[in-house]
Amino acid sequence: MTEVLSFSGVQLRRGDNPILRDINWSVDSAERWVVLGPNGAGKTTLTNLASARMHPTEGTVMVLGETLGHSDTQDLRTRVGLTSAALADRIPDDETVRDVVMTAAYGVTGRWREEYEHIDESRADDLLAAFGMSDFAERAFWTLSEGERKRVQIGRALMTDPELLILDEPAAGLDLAGREELLAALAELAGDRRSPAIVMVTHHVEEIPEGFTHALLLREGEVVAAGPLHATITSANLTQAYGMPVALHAHQGRWTARKG
Repeated sequence: MTEVLSFSGVQLRRGDNPILRDINWSVDSAERWVVLGPNGAGKTTLTNLASARMHPTEGTVMVLGETLGHSDTQDLRTRVGLTSAALADRIPDDETVRDVVMTAAYGVTGRWREEYEHIDESRADDLLAAFGMSDFAERAFWTLSEGERKRVQIGRALMTDPELLILDEPAAGLDLAGREELLAALAELAGDRRSPAIVMVTHHVEEIPEGFTHALLLREGEVVAAGPLHATITSANLTQAYGMPVALHAHQGRWTARKG
């Protein structure tokens, strides 16, 4: 396996306010990580660093072998697939579903004067098919349900064949059916050896797809626990991360958590 992401002694502050403190963490190419923690734990800041959209205040972040602050981050970002609410908000409502995916080839969120080749169109169509969205290719993005939008966004994140895929709360706002459809797609992606390394942020253990291998738990910008999934997702670690007693239950590769 190849190391695709490395944090060493990473600190990030806004003014005098520490957001991340002394983060040491690494991700290898075949690993699928879930990042969990309460609001304000630093999860989104972590993904901004991991996707080369922010630099640390102290410490070293290496993304795909490049050290942030010593590399061309624009080039680096094309090698990292990202889905996030902030990115989704920049997609024009009237953009067709196919173009939402295809414009990732140029790193833009609205088609203008770019010229695309047949290979780009084929790649976009293949990704839409992989996520069950082929019949929606000519639809305007705004007409989709929230679950359909999420699947299109993941297809977009994979358009450039990234070496690292970062999913920031991909199941947020979905109803039960939409969530389960999305998690089934992510489980299939996680189980494909051709897939890149995956880092997925969520608030809920119920949203961890099957096939994920590792977990990182954060609280107030610090690592509570990190490592193989089944050794890390425990009642004791979740209790520490969320600051309340947590009762954890596992069934057929999925979890549920309640106040203990």
